Amino acid sequence: MAESFPDADSLAALRGWYDLALIRQRRGAENRLGFAVQLCYMRYPGVMLPANEDPPSALLDMVARQLRIAPSHWADYGRRDKTRREHQAELQAVLQMRAFTMVDYRIAVQALVELAQQTDKGIIVAKALLDSLRQQALLLPGVNVIERICAEAVTRATRRIYQALTEPLTDHHRQQLDQLLQRRPDGRLTWLAWLRLPPGKASSRQMLQHISRLKMLRAIGLPDGIERLVHQNRLLKIAREGAQMTPYDLAKFEQQRRHATLTAIVVEARATVTDEIVDLHDRIIGRLFNLAKKKHREQFHLSGKAINDKVHQYSKIGRALLKAKESGVDPFEAIETVMPWHVFMKSVSEAEQLAQPETFDFLHLVGDYFSTLRRYVPEFLDILKLRAAPAAKDLLTAIEAIRTMNANDARKVPADVPTSFIKKRWEPLVQTKNGIDRRFYEMCALSELRNRLRSGDIWVEGSRQFKDFEEYLLPTEKFGALRESRLLPLPITTDCDRFLEERRRLLEMKLTTANRLAAAKKLPDAIITETGLKISPLDASVPMEAQTLIDQTSIMLPRVKITELLMEVDAWTGFTRHFTHLKTDEPASDKTLLLTTILADAINLGLTKMADSCPGTTYAKLAWLQAWHIRDDTYSQSLAELINAQSAHSFAAHWGDGTTSSSDGQRFKAGGRAESTGHVNPKYGSEPGRMIYTHISDQYGPFHSKLVNVGVRDSTYVLDGLLHHESDLRITEHYTDTNGFTDHVFALMHLLGFRFAPRIRDLAETKLYIPGSPDDYPALAPMIGGTYRENLIRSHWDEILRLATSIRQGTVTASLMLRKLGSYPRQNGLAVALRELGRIERTLFTLDWLQDLELRRRTHAGLNKGEARNALARSIFFYRLGEIRDRSFEQQRYRASGLNLGTAAIVLWNTVYLERAVQAMSDRGLPPDPGLYSYLSPLGWEHINLTGDYVWRMSHKPGAGKFRPLRRLADR
Repeated sequence: MAESFPDADSLAALRGWYDLALIRQRRGAENRLGFAVQLCYMRYPGVMLPANEDPPSALLDMVARQLRIAPSHWADYGRRDKTRREHQAELQAVLQMRAFTMVDYRIAVQALVELAQQTDKGIIVAKALLDSLRQQALLLPGVNVIERICAEAVTRATRRIYQALTEPLTDHHRQQLDQLLQRRPDGRLTWLAWLRLPPGKASSRQMLQHISRLKMLRAIGLPDGIERLVHQNRLLKIAREGAQMTPYDLAKFEQQRRHATLTAIVVEARATVTDEIVDLHDRIIGRLFNLAKKKHREQFHLSGKAINDKVHQYSKIGRALLKAKESGVDPFEAIETVMPWHVFMKSVSEAEQLAQPETFDFLHLVGDYFSTLRRYVPEFLDILKLRAAPAAKDLLTAIEAIRTMNANDARKVPADVPTSFIKKRWEPLVQTKNGIDRRFYEMCALSELRNRLRSGDIWVEGSRQFKDFEEYLLPTEKFGALRESRLLPLPITTDCDRFLEERRRLLEMKLTTANRLAAAKKLPDAIITETGLKISPLDASVPMEAQTLIDQTSIMLPRVKITELLMEVDAWTGFTRHFTHLKTDEPASDKTLLLTTILADAINLGLTKMADSCPGTTYAKLAWLQAWHIRDDTYSQSLAELINAQSAHSFAAHWGDGTTSSSDGQRFKAGGRAESTGHVNPKYGSEPGRMIYTHISDQYGPFHSKLVNVGVRDSTYVLDGLLHHESDLRITEHYTDTNGFTDHVFALMHLLGFRFAPRIRDLAETKLYIPGSPDDYPALAPMIGGTYRENLIRSHWDEILRLATSIRQGTVTASLMLRKLGSYPRQNGLAVALRELGRIERTLFTLDWLQDLELRRRTHAGLNKGEARNALARSIFFYRLGEIRDRSFEQQRYRASGLNLGTAAIVLWNTVYLERAVQAMSDRGLPPDPGLYSYLSPLGWEHINLTGDYVWRMSHKPGAGKFRPLRRLADR
């Protein structure tokens, strides 16, 4: 009988027996214990225990317990240094490990250079080094040696990067780059500072200025493809470092480093300015449409009385004509009984002037603003290198025709220009009896260009945000290899037939159950009649006992200044250590200055006012710290630290297990210099604003936030927070309101492993899509909208999987893809196929919603937590009237991140002290009912002083492991 190879568990057991047998060969309990500890150290982490150093007590106790030896024997081990060395030599032979040598040092440095050319993060480089040494069975050298290896590898890699960026440069390139550090003729700014100015108001003047910037960047004429010579991570890092330095500092760099840094800055600036030019065009078109819509509304409003008078006049004339027909009187005489004929003729002319187009559309008024576009459009079209997918070729040809007309100063549109892109709404304006109207043809083309840039049907060379759709996705070859090896990171079956069969069976089962319950009128708190669906609202009342507990704990929480709260939370978690220096990766040396900068973001005070409010602080110090230590990634890592600490706290378990979450957008008005960069959404009125889209866990932790455009539907950003937060939360179910869902989101949520549960306002109008005949489910007939199309999903299945894989692996963000898919014309195959898949998932969800009262309660509770968080955020962000006033998008993002970090710190602090409050009540013999703890919330702020001078001194400094005294209930 052939012997089988032992499995992994058997091998582990054999190794354990072998280790014990080896250990038991030692004489004396102290030698067995010492040998075993040395074995542990050498096996992992792979080091020798230094002489005169004791192991951690936890390790010593564990080993001693397994050997049934008292830990105290360690004190007798190794009194003879020779014994230790003999044990170490024997273990090296047994484990086939060897000491690290100078030869290994040189090999390690050389091996790490390639990785260091991709990232200079010390922790990543060091981890790769340790993994490599362990694979080679090398004993790890000391920490200092490891640090020197990593530092040398990063230094060599940086030199190679500088060399790669500067070798292709000519003397002319170098002169052009150095010229960027000189002041402009007006003497106010250097050319480099001018190039980096963000766009202001969406106007033709700002557009022309930005086009001038792009022209200058292109005039430098960097060699084609220079940005592909180094890894994008390092290129961006070098550009960021350069952006934080003054021209004076850059000028002091040695030549190679200076030119490499300026090259990286120019490469990044070209892409950024290109994107900003396209975005400016988008905003200008949007503004002109809004102005036309407003003008249309105002004209109608101003004409209201005249229109009303005309209606009354023609009502009288109509009555007279009806009476004349009945009595056989001459109709013209009947009209003159109401008004003289010449007055009637004048009235008709007046009515024609008052009348709006039959469609009551404002589009004809857009033409009044054609001159605004003409100021910049010729240069705009000349500077952009546009490319198009087959679906948009006609539009691109039309753009080329407009370019030619601009170049030739032609006024008449050639008869053979493309017109297939013109939508029905535009046709009466473009196609006139005198031929094609130049003004409306150009405006129609520019409006459609905006839409196609959004969708990706047209893309811009050199852009980041407006690239070819294919460039955003995982390369076809890489996706094919992953699928072939069954390594797609998707929690679904990737076989299309099997996937659709499973969904069909599940759908049929749920439809049958829902149909039976609906027919018997047994749907929980819901009924379906011929007129549609009606769902009873949930009871949201709080029990009296719970309200009493809420009031009592609120009284007991200590009063605290926001500065003291942040210091106390940092003492618990050390979250400030994540705000590392951009260049050195070291934490901030002045923690008070760092907390001051964070607080300036959180309360919307700004650095200038914060310097005035915080004794001993200057604007220059705060600005320097922000430039080098405050970044999106440092905010994200610090937020994760707070979220993990709050989630791990025992009291947070009363609110949830951290597996469900909700998200919602909170609008903030854009004021001051930010007003010109804000966006208008009619849902929130006519004033520009910004939105902070925040994800909050069922334990109240705001684990992700993002500054977004108020003009874009909330659903666009739902997946970003679920996929790209850095906390340890493992979200499986997510809730949003009506604005948070589309069929595309339903599809991607399922493909990526999340259960999606939006609270849909008009659920009765949201139709079900089924696999069979509506006749099979008569009780659901009012809600059935048709059948979903499996054939579309099948024909685009590979594209769907590739899209989902690209999003999961971070090749592209879900929000960018959802924006483009949502902007696609109806005929795009992938967009339509994904919508069909989303219809399946939305139908499954709707059937669950009808049958599962608990799902409705969970969703409602989750969204209420988000709304409560918004109230806390609004109270924190109170300076500057709660308006976002920073001009640059970067500073606006820092405001949003600081606000969310401050909110998370308050949530953690409140969680800790709420537990202490209920424990204090129990200690006094008045234990609350634990079943009421879920009604408590860590989002209160009445006890927190958010105003005044921001002094970083503790009025009451708790010792290590100690806390502030609670207030007594009688102290109210």
